[in-house]
Amino acid sequence: MKGIIAKEPGGAEQLIYTEMPEPELTDSDILIEVHATAVNRTDILNREGNIGYVENPIIGVEVAGVVLDPNDHPTFSKGDRVMGLVNGGAYAEKAVMPADRAMKVPESLSFEEAAAIPEVYLTAYQTLYWLGNLKETETVLIHAGASGVGTAAIQLAKVLSNARVITTAGSEEKLSYCRELGADVVINYKEQDFAAEVERATDGQGVNLILDFVGASYWENNYKSIAVDGRWVVIGVLGGSTVNQVNLMDLMMKRVQLTGTLLTPRSNEYKAQLTTEFINQTTKYFEEGKLKPIVDTIFAIEQAGDAHRHMEANKNIGKIILRV
Repeated sequence: MKGIIAKEPGGAEQLIYTEMPEPELTDSDILIEVHATAVNRTDILNREGNIGYVENPIIGVEVAGVVLDPNDHPTFSKGDRVMGLVNGGAYAEKAVMPADRAMKVPESLSFEEAAAIPEVYLTAYQTLYWLGNLKETETVLIHAGASGVGTAAIQLAKVLSNARVITTAGSEEKLSYCRELGADVVINYKEQDFAAEVERATDGQGVNLILDFVGASYWENNYKSIAVDGRWVVIGVLGGSTVNQVNLMDLMMKRVQLTGTLLTPRSNEYKAQLTTEFINQTTKYFEEGKLKPIVDTIFAIEQAGDAHRHMEANKNIGKIILRV
């Protein structure tokens, strides 16, 4: 079979689609014929050689496809349409997936749409509910609202919690899309001081929860934006990972709960539990169209380098998909 690997750590030009060994199943796996996969920031870091927790040389962590071998797992049959997270190996014609992480694809969705769900929706669900403890009608500030996780988080917060959603993005096109997805307040971070806008929108009270993809460069304004007893979940460092001269007393005075997380290096057991709860809570909403995967652009698997460059240019609204 063929799969995408990086010849050497480096830029998108290092990606090649080449013959690779067939994936090997363990007792816990099912074998998937991959029809679509998706591009994640994790994949870019893996390509660059900056992370080491994905051991499979084939890049990619999520797939949608058809079960080739259910491997005696009674929940699945050959031919079932499934989606889910894999431990590397997604950019390929075949992949193995832990059976307890596989989700049936809703009938109304294409494989390309299904591939846009696992990583971003599970990340958004984890950060909003398992870590952020979002409650009914609370106010949440979601940065990078037009990103894959951002578009998922806006929808989940509105549909599951009737939350008040404030979001940031860098263009009027992206802000308009966030508003269409349900965002109540949209802020152009390139033209507006988002802390001042949050203060205005919340009558000076601040937000109950922040989903922060940016990190260091947003530290001060995030602190200004968070309410007393607020929860602040850091899930990205697009704006840097080092904050200088942090005053811990500030966090103590507001009783801020600050949490950092990454989903990909979590244990198989954690991902399985998260997957089960997520699909139980959301399947009916996908079937009813109240939740929808957001697909920006579909590239052929042979164009993986172009797909990575598209993400690195920060042009996408929603997910970038590779069709296998």
